[in-house]
Formats: sequence, C-alpha cells, structure tokens
Amino acid sequence: MARSDDLYTLPANIAVPEDDGACDHLPGLPWPDVALPSTAGRSVSIGDVPAEWVVVYFYPRTGRPDREPLGGAQAWNAIPGARGCTPQACSYRDHYRELKALGAEVFGVSTQDTAYQREAVERLHLPFELLSDEQRELATALRLPTFDVEGMTLIKRLTLLVRGGRIARCFYPVFPPDADAERIIDELSRHRSSGQ
Repeated sequence: MARSDDLYTLPANIAVPEDDGACDHLPGLPWPDVALPSTAGRSVSIGDVPAEWVVVYFYPRTGRPDREPLGGAQAWNAIPGARGCTPQACSYRDHYRELKALGAEVFGVSTQDTAYQREAVERLHLPFELLSDEQRELATALRLPTFDVEGMTLIKRLTLLVRGGRIARCFYPVFPPDADAERIIDELSRHRSSGQ
C-alpha cells in the first residue's frame, strides 16, 4: 500500500509550531550520561563523541512510503511541528560534508526502535547514525517537550548544539524542518569566523 501523500516534501498547509518556552532550560546544561542504541549497532553517549561540535536533532518519527502517518496524513499535518522528519533527515544528509568540515558530528534521535530507524537510514542513504530513545531516558533526563498521538509519546522537533559536553545552543521550534541543517551550518560558520 502506498501513502496518500508525498513523504519527501512538505505540504503547504502544515501547522506551524510556536515557541512555548519548553526548551528555555536547555542552553548551558551538561549532557546527561545516557547511552542510546545506534543504527550502527553500538551504544552512543553524546557527551563522549570526539568532535568539536555535536549536532543532535530530535524528531517525532520518520514515516515510511508504504504506510500512512499516525492518524492519517490530514491529522498528522495538523499537529504543529509533527510533519517533516524525512525532509529534515534528507537535509542533514545533503549537507553532511559541510557540517563535518565545520567540525561537527550529526545524530538524529527519536523514540522509534532501532530496527525502524535502520530502515530509514538505508532507504534515505543517511551518512550519520540515528539513536533510539525508545524508553525516553534521554528525553526525561533533559526534560524535553513531548506530545502524544495514538497512544505513543513522541519528542517534539528540536535541535541541540553540544560542545565540550554541554548544550551550547538550542533551536526550538524547528521550522521548516528541511531548513534545519542550513541553519546549523550558518551558526557554526559564525562561530568559526568569530574565532569562538
């Protein structure tokens, strides 16, 4: 069965998320000692990643081309910030080399299990790992905003820049999702040009 909508593009009528202050506490926080299973078959603790910058983008859930989104496309599109996980992942894929050149490593995090995430990595040819926070251990430790749909608790879309084991910057809400990687590149380029 094919989806009734295009998984890879953002429709014009999706609900725009607003900043509700749910992430105001994050900048400056030390990264919690939480290791998550990765699509590369290992456990990853972001605080131990040997990169100048670590980009961690949290997303509700990637869809699949053979399944309708939770509640159907119309209902999913009506949830502010829900739609756009696949375009966001593809944006990070397409800009991955630029991010690496700026000293950054990239990880995506959702509450989906590793097997589901691995399908997305393979289908979308992602050059970075996705991490499963299925038990919401990291989301709880960081007090991340979530929403519930069809009995599932999903993490709202946000992006964290981590440096030296601390959260240096939080982007929330992230909209449009497919512009997230370019926004992060601009931020890292500013840091580099200012010598910070």
